[in-house]
Amino acid sequence: MELEAYVAAHQAQWDRLAELVNHRRRLSGAEADELVTLYQRVATHLSVIRSTAPDAQLVGRLSTLVARARSAVTGAHTPAWQEVTRFFVVSFPAALYRTMRWWVPTGLAFYAVAVAVGFWVGTSPDVQSQIAPPEQIQQLVEHDFADYYSSAPAAEFALGVWTNNAWVAAQSLVLGVLLCVPVVNILWQNAANVGISGGLMVVNDRADVFFGLITPHGLLELTAVFVAAGAGLRLGWTVVDPGGRTRMQALAETGRATVGMALGLVVVLLVSGAIEGFVTPSGLPTWGRVGIGVVAEVAFFAYVLILGRRAVRAGETGDISARDRGDMLPTVG
Repeated sequence: MELEAYVAAHQAQWDRLAELVNHRRRLSGAEADELVTLYQRVATHLSVIRSTAPDAQLVGRLSTLVARARSAVTGAHTPAWQEVTRFFVVSFPAALYRTMRWWVPTGLAFYAVAVAVGFWVGTSPDVQSQIAPPEQIQQLVEHDFADYYSSAPAAEFALGVWTNNAWVAAQSLVLGVLLCVPVVNILWQNAANVGISGGLMVVNDRADVFFGLITPHGLLELTAVFVAAGAGLRLGWTVVDPGGRTRMQALAETGRATVGMALGLVVVLLVSGAIEGFVTPSGLPTWGRVGIGVVAEVAFFAYVLILGRRAVRAGETGDISARDRGDMLPTVG
């Protein structure tokens, strides 16, 4: 190999790599990609020179350049605040948008079951008598249902609600891997409870109290539960049908996105808990309390449809970044 000709052919690339490494300001996305590409090329050049035409001075210079480039490529650290911002602006909404075909039908099924149970309870005196004695039902509809929301100081109540709802959501997310059965059971229990309470309140002419108290926080709270349940069902279905991936690879990818959704739902449930603790029992008129709940729900769907659609169109899946996933062996689909 003619060393001088080889140096002349690649000197421009070496100079450009040195320029990128020495850059003090933050590199753009294109420059970062160029840095990685040039680092790989110059490392190859160094290997070729060492094996075919060793020149101590040139090898030393390229070794230093490659080492500095390696440090720039592998040692870069994204500030934590940028990671958090990216999660809530890109990863989380992308995961929500991609799983809408799971959690929207889940929510519709939940409401259908709750309405059916409520209608059954409200139109059947025999069912009502089996639920509780008439005096206990009267106590519930006249006092207990409304008093529950002011049973503790607002901050304490909101914290308790948040903790409980986060636990329900976590169960729905994680237990989906057990072929979806526990998730369906959790949804059924919650839908039945809502239906029973609603049926008893409506048949006793307390529908305004029921919907006036449950709507402000319930819209967002139940949506978060639907998202968790839908993600759990998706995870369980991945066990049954991993697609063109190995079952372990499919579970790893879906599981990482599911865990990420759990972190995001903690914040969503924090908002709904705050509404339940501070808005639901407040002295605001019913239309004001319900309006706050509707605004929170509309804001959530706007978040999913606007940021989520944009992120998915840009190729986001809700999974962690490629550099954090580790390498995967290719598989035959």
